[in-house]
Amino acid sequence: MATRTTRPPRLAAQQVAFVLHHYDWSETSLILDLFTREQGRQAVVAKGAKRPYSQMRAVLLPFQRLQVTLGKPPKVDAGESAGEVQTLRAAEWAGGQAMLTGAALFSGFYLNELLMKLLARGDPVPTLFDLYAQTLTALATADENDTQAALRAFEVLLLKAIGLLPDLAVVTLTQEDIRLDARYAVRSEAGVTLPRTGEASLSAQQLIGLQAALEHGSLAALQQACAPVLPELKAILRGLLHYHLGSPVLRTRQVMLDVQALDR
Repeated sequence: MATRTTRPPRLAAQQVAFVLHHYDWSETSLILDLFTREQGRQAVVAKGAKRPYSQMRAVLLPFQRLQVTLGKPPKVDAGESAGEVQTLRAAEWAGGQAMLTGAALFSGFYLNELLMKLLARGDPVPTLFDLYAQTLTALATADENDTQAALRAFEVLLLKAIGLLPDLAVVTLTQEDIRLDARYAVRSEAGVTLPRTGEASLSAQQLIGLQAALEHGSLAALQQACAPVLPELKAILRGLLHYHLGSPVLRTRQVMLDVQALDR
């Protein structure tokens, strides 16, 4: 009679991640919205993370690169899997990220809210993950103008990554190259098109510069292309984001506006 060999349990692989948000799950545990490089956004339960002696309590912070190990989804009372939620088996600080403070902290939470609302769960986008980490580093050290350029560049990259940004060098409806002597708007329903009266627009050269930076793949190059056109680009991107979010004001932006009003 053949002897049945018992295989050792397969260890879960470690992966890098950022905490986008957390929710109370019980008196001692948390549900985390993680942005991982290998698996995209993941809902994860961190059992016991709220206990005073938990090793994970001081680690599960936003804007810090983590090394995490995820297990199988936990079982609910009925014996079925608890949806998409996985168990966080371990988490360690991976270093390399400066802490965000002041206005940069609001900017970081704004990026997190965009990712949670626009990026589907379980959709890995390694390039976007890397650009998110680079943007956090830029926010930690940037002045106001550079911060705005970093935010606009990330918005452009996020829209491109999820397939909501048209080719900026061609007229969307006709697929003809944009004319070098014209200005263009970018609308959610029509793409690159001639602007209406008073509508935010960019010159053909500015759009071509943005498209070239996108194709180059360098975050620094895209930030540099965004810097000279910040007011117009902000208005264009806000229109695109609000259309796809289905909400006129993001919660993070509203909090920032309220704080600014108190300061005044």
